[in-house]
Amino acid sequence: MTVSIETTVVGGGENFMGELRTSEPMSRHTSWRTGGVAKHFFKPDNLEELAVFLRQRPADEAIVWVGLGSNLLVRDGGINGTVICTSGVLGKIALLESDLIRAEAGVPCAKLARTSVRYGLGGAEFLIGIPGTVGGALAMNAGAFGGETWPIVEAVETIDRLGRRYLRTPEEYRIAYRKVEGPINEWFVAGHFRLKIARDDGLKRTKALLERRNETQPTGQASCGSVFRNPEGDFAGRLIEACGLKGVSVGGAVVSEKHANFIINRGDATADDIERLIQLVIARVEAEQGVQLMPEVHIVGDAAPAESAQG
Repeated sequence: MTVSIETTVVGGGENFMGELRTSEPMSRHTSWRTGGVAKHFFKPDNLEELAVFLRQRPADEAIVWVGLGSNLLVRDGGINGTVICTSGVLGKIALLESDLIRAEAGVPCAKLARTSVRYGLGGAEFLIGIPGTVGGALAMNAGAFGGETWPIVEAVETIDRLGRRYLRTPEEYRIAYRKVEGPINEWFVAGHFRLKIARDDGLKRTKALLERRNETQPTGQASCGSVFRNPEGDFAGRLIEACGLKGVSVGGAVVSEKHANFIINRGDATADDIERLIQLVIARVEAEQGVQLMPEVHIVGDAAPAESAQG
């Protein structure tokens, strides 16, 4: 199907510039490289432009935030609303104090890990293993290699639908494993991370973690990272592998042979293929292991019409 793409300059009663696209294929913006189109797709140049844009959106319009597009499955019917993309735009990172780093929502987690090491700070090395951005890490308390995002957060900056910005502390949120709850209708636009003065070679640590990731995970392939949360006291990958599900496929989607908690798009997978494979894995693990796996990936958007899904 041919999709028309239109790029415009957003304007209005307030003076700012920003890029707004219509009918934007989300396959271009997700690490699974599949999914339908977004009705509107906006990339602000800065937080001020973002505030003005949000004030202009209808109050009932759905808004979906996207960073690097990892940990996200957009259904084939697309998103009947607005996607706000932070990747490549909200990317400022700065040292506020000797051990305090501010990073905007679009900063890749791996960049924050490397920058902290260059500043001689420790405690954020685990972020090298997270394939998303700071905004996504804050939204879900992302973790890797035994570390989690929120234990190093001193404050967060948020924005609401009216473009109002807030500085909030962790005490204003309920933080759990891969789950964050706080003020409604606010989104993270930056985080302040309190780290420690490193006493050893942080560069060597991040390099070792990156090598470990490359050895154990299917990097370089179209995946979302880990699909399922680890159940308490166990690992989702172990449970999936124990059910003999490595290599099992639905359409163009397949459970990775290298790490069972990864689903790979072999090149022609639809979002429906991936979602059906997720449900197959959940059903098999529950039937054979007595554990109900919970998806870590966020699934958004509308299903494709039946005739489109069959085609």
